[in-house]
Amino acid sequence: MLSRMVKPMSKEAIDMSSMRQQFQSLRLVRKIVWAAACCAMLTIVFDLVGAESSRGDLLTVHKRLREEMANGSYAVREKTEQWEASETVVIVCDMWDAHHCLNAVRRAQEMAPRMNQVLESARNRGVLILHAPSSCMEPYKDHPARRRAQEAPPARNLPKDIGEWCRLIPSEEKGKYPIDQSDGGEDDDPVEHEQWHQRLAGMGRNPQSPWKAEIDLLKIQDKDAISDSGVEVWNLLEHQRIKNVILMGVHANMCVLGRPFGLRQMAKNGKNVVLMRDLTDTMYNPERWPYVTHFVGTERIVEHIEKFVCPTITSVDLLGGDPFRFKNDRQSILMVIGEDEYQTELTLPAFARQQLEPHGFRVRWVQADPADKNSFPGLAQAVAGSDLVLVSVRRRTPPREQLDAIRAHVAAGKPLVGIRTASHAFAVRDRSAPLAKGAATWPEFDPEVLGGHYTGHHDVGPEVAMTVAPGAERRPILRGVDVTRLVSKGSLYRVTPLAGSTTPLVIGSIPGQSPEPVAWTNTPRAGQSPVFYTSLGHPDDFQNPAFRKLLLNGICWALGIAAPGSPPEPTPASGPLRNSR
Repeated sequence: MLSRMVKPMSKEAIDMSSMRQQFQSLRLVRKIVWAAACCAMLTIVFDLVGAESSRGDLLTVHKRLREEMANGSYAVREKTEQWEASETVVIVCDMWDAHHCLNAVRRAQEMAPRMNQVLESARNRGVLILHAPSSCMEPYKDHPARRRAQEAPPARNLPKDIGEWCRLIPSEEKGKYPIDQSDGGEDDDPVEHEQWHQRLAGMGRNPQSPWKAEIDLLKIQDKDAISDSGVEVWNLLEHQRIKNVILMGVHANMCVLGRPFGLRQMAKNGKNVVLMRDLTDTMYNPERWPYVTHFVGTERIVEHIEKFVCPTITSVDLLGGDPFRFKNDRQSILMVIGEDEYQTELTLPAFARQQLEPHGFRVRWVQADPADKNSFPGLAQAVAGSDLVLVSVRRRTPPREQLDAIRAHVAAGKPLVGIRTASHAFAVRDRSAPLAKGAATWPEFDPEVLGGHYTGHHDVGPEVAMTVAPGAERRPILRGVDVTRLVSKGSLYRVTPLAGSTTPLVIGSIPGQSPEPVAWTNTPRAGQSPVFYTSLGHPDDFQNPAFRKLLLNGICWALGIAAPGSPPEPTPASGPLRNSR
């Protein structure tokens, strides 16, 4: 029955069935091929995404260098680059927990918070952080970051001298080293330095090398690295395929340049290395050549690095905002001149050109208007942009907004220096006389700001002989000042009694009269300006090297910096000392 129901298929039916099977098979193959292609494409896409993800962030850095020109001068050049974060390391050089130089300690403590912000930003973006507090590995012997550096496999391209200090690379031979650091570079006040070493000894530390660890203001994470070995550092950088190196820390002219992991070794061995120039410091004593302030000495070292070693960047590249600046890196001086007795409109600008500008200070002056001697055009704006104000004014009544600018400067705790008639700068003889509309006086300027008590002066004629005030022999303002040569033809001012917040430095005397202080400092209640005042300032005083040195030292003291030294008397055989690197 069944056989009769199922009829045999014709040849044409068999051919059609075969074709349908082949077509279905082809469609299946095409689906398989398409699926495989899609999988392959997805694999490629995932690989690319994964590769991009593993590469991390891109860092945009603005490199600064100095390029030699045909005439032998150097021009500043800037270059913007993008770096792979995963190919970059930040090396923190010798940010120790203590130092034999107290001022170096202060500057490190001031700089460290900004430095730690840079480390956090760089770490979060995939940059390797390497802490290198030399000779201080013992406290970190069990730290994961220490083991990371130790366990890096040996590099095949290990430079033969990478474990050694590098004191010079060939490119530096074209230039002259810019500072004399042969004395070690300490810029401490001698009294403070002695007290600091006594304190270190009392803590059980060697005053000459008191460091034991990295400063605790810098945070070390487990994923960081710790090493002071050039071999370990190189092995780690090669293992992690690091191309870009950022150096920060201290001191630029010593360890940052010369350590086995320092700028010279990285530069000469092919790393793309830069110095973060706003997060470094130098060991430089302004008493040594080229006799500039400490911070100008640092600038000179940075210029040397940019010329002959490697480019520099700033912390702005990672944090934005403004570059870090030390609070005592203050170089802008404003001279306010308005008196008719002592020609300071001539002597002070000459002093600025000869004694201040060569040391790196930027000096401006505002003078009384010839048509209105009580007005100082531009004073308010000039004061606002100045680090220190020097006053040489006699009995003037400026417009209130001009005098208020000086009041605001003092209230902000900014330094001030007064010479000669500044003791009666804004006081009038007759307080009952009416003032011009909008004019102001400040009779309390002398007792409250300068700390003096001006009541007139002795007769003109007798030369004023000077002696060091009792107990002031080691005061920094008197360093390098030969007080025995500090003789003045100007009349001796009556200024006693001084305020209790003052420290007398120099005492003047004439025959038959009681001695009077002629130079002192005033440090009134906390938050107010450090003030240096001298009643000297006669035109002949400015011809005296001892007075010029005293005034320079007083300005530097008020700014909170060590005063530059004076070049030695020239001799046929003398010349700038070649630095021992």
